Amino acid sequence: MTELDVRTLQQRLAAFAAARDWGQYHTPKNLASALSVEAAELMEIFQWLTPEQSARVMEDPGTAPRVADEVADVLAYLLQFCEVLGIDALAALAAKIDRNEGRFPVSEPTDPLFRHSSE
Repeated sequence: MTELDVRTLQQRLAAFAAARDWGQYHTPKNLASALSVEAAELMEIFQWLTPEQSARVMEDPGTAPRVADEVADVLAYLLQFCEVLGIDALAALAAKIDRNEGRFPVSEPTDPLFRHSSE
């Protein structure tokens, strides 16, 4: 299997939609709504699980494929949304990580055992 990249997946999604004449429905508003719905469907799988159960969800052969399908749906709509608006998803993510690293710097541990001897 060849390594997949975002651009190739976006092109496949666009071709899939074009072949079915769905482009007319792929407005930013509709794609954002669909993305929200699919994210909610992913969340629904975890709704009543304990934290421990949720950490092991991929070990359940009945649930794992559902989780993977919902992740695929979320990613598909996100990639289509980015394609329609001309957003480079990976560049946007990298920029967001950069901003968050500045906003949330690593702080000194608060444990007294880790304080500097000069304090």
